[in-house]
Amino acid sequence: QVQFVESGGGLVQPGGSLRLSCAASGSLFRFYDMGWFRQAPGKQRELVASITRGGITNYADSLQGRFTISRDNAKNTGYLQMNSLNPEDTAVYYCNIFSGVVTVGLWGQGTQVTVSS
Repeated sequence: QVQFVESGGGLVQPGGSLRLSCAASGSLFRFYDMGWFRQAPGKQRELVASITRGGITNYADSLQGRFTISRDNAKNTGYLQMNSLNPEDTAVYYCNIFSGVVTVGLWGQGTQVTVSS
C-alpha cells in the first residue's frame, strides 16, 4: 500500500506562500489520481485540490485560485503551491491517492501550516 510523507509546512504571515511536498512510497503513485487535503482544528478533513495521473487539476471553490497542485511522477512526488495565505488556511495538510472517489493510500502524519501574524 502506498504511504506518504508530507513536508514543507510551517508558520507564515498572512499573504505569504508555502510549497508543500508529498513523497510517495513504492512505484504505484504514477498510476493514480492524487489529492491534497486539509484538516483544521475541530473540522472534518476536506479535499482542497486534486490532479489526475495525466495532469488534469481541480480545486475547491473556496481557494479562489490561490493554490496550485502539481506532480512529478518520475519522483513519486506531489506538490501544492499555496499563495496569498490567510488564517483560514491554517490546518494540517495531507496527501493521498484515489481509486475513483475513494482514497486508497495510507494517511501520513501530514504537515502543519499555520498562518498568523
